[in-house]
Amino acid sequence: MPYTEVIHRLVPTPAGRLHLAEQGTGPLVLLVHGFPECWYSWRHQLPALAAAGYRAVAIDVRGYGRSSRPDALDSYRMLELVADNVAVVDALGERSAVVVGHDWGANIAATSALLRPDVFRAVGLLSVPYTPPGGPKPSEVFAGMGGPEEFYVPYFQRPGRAEAEIEPDVRGWLAGFYAALSADTMPDADAPDPHFVTPGGTLRDRFPAGRLPGWLDEADLDVYAGEFERTGMTGALNRYRNMDRDWADLADHTGVPLTQPSLFLGGALDASTTWLSDAIEAYPTTLPGLRSSHILDGCGHWIQQERPQDTNRLLTEWLAALPGAV
Repeated sequence: MPYTEVIHRLVPTPAGRLHLAEQGTGPLVLLVHGFPECWYSWRHQLPALAAAGYRAVAIDVRGYGRSSRPDALDSYRMLELVADNVAVVDALGERSAVVVGHDWGANIAATSALLRPDVFRAVGLLSVPYTPPGGPKPSEVFAGMGGPEEFYVPYFQRPGRAEAEIEPDVRGWLAGFYAALSADTMPDADAPDPHFVTPGGTLRDRFPAGRLPGWLDEADLDVYAGEFERTGMTGALNRYRNMDRDWADLADHTGVPLTQPSLFLGGALDASTTWLSDAIEAYPTTLPGLRSSHILDGCGHWIQQERPQDTNRLLTEWLAALPGAV
């Protein structure tokens, strides 16, 4: 397969089917997106990885895009998403893969590597650091954040609530959400934090308006908006609605480190990186296989889209140094 060609296919998984975009040949690199994205968030990485000699595969996580969207809320628990990733590797005729994730995809990638080290031989995490399972129950942690304001996670967790905000204007909401977390369009440090909701308000109240971030043009926004206008937001939001269930499911793995060779890339202006700085400092214990770790100055949350050249360079350098690399 020429590395310039992207092949789209559907493969069987426990969800029913998963859609993936594939480019290149060589060792398998599985790319897992976050919220609110789809396979397209890896559009800059697919050709770069293919050119470097890898079989790059970006999936639509269950609930997104052309992948299945089960009705049951608990179908979006982390254990199910790990099973999907394993099924993709098997459906592609491979025995192992490197798994790389961004945002929620980083959590999915980390848990996939934690639970199935026989399948996932290395793990790359973008934007969201690894934190071992365990600790306080998530709903109790989030309920104590923000004082009179409400943190976005519990706001997303009530079924139907965020859908009522987003779905009447998917395109406009996505544009604002992407801008709120992008380095060149995020609110000033002294402005109200877009991660929190004023009582009686909406998340969108704090989004910047009027311009797109530099990494996102109208055509890119059309792709994302088109997917969510077609699917609705529930499948994507159900990931947030399983956090307590994940906490219980993974209780036997409390405090367990990830030992495979690993990579972490974060943005210096990304709240996911700054708020979880303690998790990054704990990497010698929690991520003992860490081979490459970089915080990109002047970068926000959408790291592989905001800084594709840096991400591609650091990712391919890390991959090339792995055992069994090209």
